[in-house]
Amino acid sequence: MPIKTGGEATVEALIAHGVQALFGLPGVQNDWLYNALFDRRDRIKVLHTRHEEGAAYMAFGAAAATGQPAVFNVVPGPGLLNAGAGLASAYAVNAQVFCIAGQIHSARIGKALGDLHEIPHQSEVLRGLTKWSDLVLHPAEAGRMVAQAFQEMRSGRPRPVALEIPPDVLKLRTEVPETPSPLQPYAPPVDAGAIETVGEQLGKSKRPMICVGSGALGVSAEVTQLAEMLQAPVFAYRTGNGVLDSRNPLSLKSPEAHVYYRTTDLVLGIGSTMRLPLQRWGTDEQMTVIRIDVDNDAIPRIQGPDLVITARAEDALPPLIAAVERYNRKRESRSEEMRELRAASAKKMAFLEPQNTYSRILREELGEDGIAIMGMTQVAYAARVNFPVYKPRTCISSGYQGTLGFAFPTGLGAKVARPDAPVIAICGDGGYMYCAGELAAAVQHGIPLVTIVFNNDAYGNVRKMQIRDYDERVIASDLVNPDFVKLGEAFGANAFRAETESQLRQAMRYGFKSNLPTLIEVPMGDTPSFDSIYDQGRVRPPQNA
Repeated sequence: MPIKTGGEATVEALIAHGVQALFGLPGVQNDWLYNALFDRRDRIKVLHTRHEEGAAYMAFGAAAATGQPAVFNVVPGPGLLNAGAGLASAYAVNAQVFCIAGQIHSARIGKALGDLHEIPHQSEVLRGLTKWSDLVLHPAEAGRMVAQAFQEMRSGRPRPVALEIPPDVLKLRTEVPETPSPLQPYAPPVDAGAIETVGEQLGKSKRPMICVGSGALGVSAEVTQLAEMLQAPVFAYRTGNGVLDSRNPLSLKSPEAHVYYRTTDLVLGIGSTMRLPLQRWGTDEQMTVIRIDVDNDAIPRIQGPDLVITARAEDALPPLIAAVERYNRKRESRSEEMRELRAASAKKMAFLEPQNTYSRILREELGEDGIAIMGMTQVAYAARVNFPVYKPRTCISSGYQGTLGFAFPTGLGAKVARPDAPVIAICGDGGYMYCAGELAAAVQHGIPLVTIVFNNDAYGNVRKMQIRDYDERVIASDLVNPDFVKLGEAFGANAFRAETESQLRQAMRYGFKSNLPTLIEVPMGDTPSFDSIYDQGRVRPPQNA
């Protein structure tokens, strides 16, 4: 068997799995990993960040923008804890992120001796942030366990995974097996009987509706075909945006979907927990709920459906479409009905200014293939209902985690993974400052991301709630910010202040053509609250009421 260090065995296994970039922040426990990365720098590019949070979010952005695995590395203890929000975000939206975490010396784990970066129960912390994690205790295990990590990440419901590797294991030079080939991920087999039953129900339905989430991102063409066969509107809220092109009349945002939902007789969830309709809008005995989901444990968690297909959407939809064809009938076009719904919804949302105007500008300037990272700011909140999305994986959110500060570093990772596409990170001033130091990494590594900071000198949503809900008890939500243009220029980036629509368009166009990162500050005053759109009530009475 070849002689390698644990670090070399790990790096060779990453290369065997097609990894071409690693986001990370080196430290003493990972020295021998980075020694191995230095020797194979012709195969894996290391993009080092200024904070572990940035490394995790950049991997999250790369995975979310491509649907492919992305890898990051941090030191143990505080380094891993700093990266925790990025792992939590990846977990929330089912992104294939692989965390390689350092550890203390293997003989000292769990002994509370006060080693550098030691924290109690680090392995348990990782198990709470990932779908699978393990500890490598010998170089001979490294290749096999890297292969297992990739297999676990890609099997069933994709979610983050992690390996901890102690420094003595990374350093030890010994005989190791040949680098293993990638292992085949597991996917549940498709139940032909369930397909036939669901196909019959869909064919007989009168007013069906489809709800899509991140599990449908790989089946855009199939969802489009099924929707048009059934004349079923398709609803996406955060993670399923772009599965059906927003320009298709059957594509609905939540306000108009909320109205149509009142009269639907069947709802089909594809790769979605259906959290919004099941928890907020309700169901009744006149509605059939059907789920297609690879995660059998998640299917009954909110409400048990009437029918289930436990499978990847990629495996289930082709035979399901064939089954629907056997039972379907000729259907009148619902395009005009959907246009009327959308027009009525747009009229109700017209008060969302300047958010509507900014969304229109961002959409027009971003172009057909551009990617938008939706941060936690008023413009991005409104974008959930007013921003058209044309293709899967071009509108990235942090899902239910709602992690403030994620947009900028996530955008950097997306731009690294998709250098061919224009990418914008939509930030508020509060959120941007979480990871503002990563602008140095963006300049150093030549990542030409365009970041737009909508600046209202506040944690704006918190301040709105304090004023509206708590008798104007405004506390800890006003902010003193730097001059963002001077800040960007100090890092060596392009930096602009856009106070008019024309200035914003010009700054974005300049940034998309530049080889440098671009920071655009957009000063904003108070804006109308999105909450009246978001807080949609029950429209179906409780069952057996």
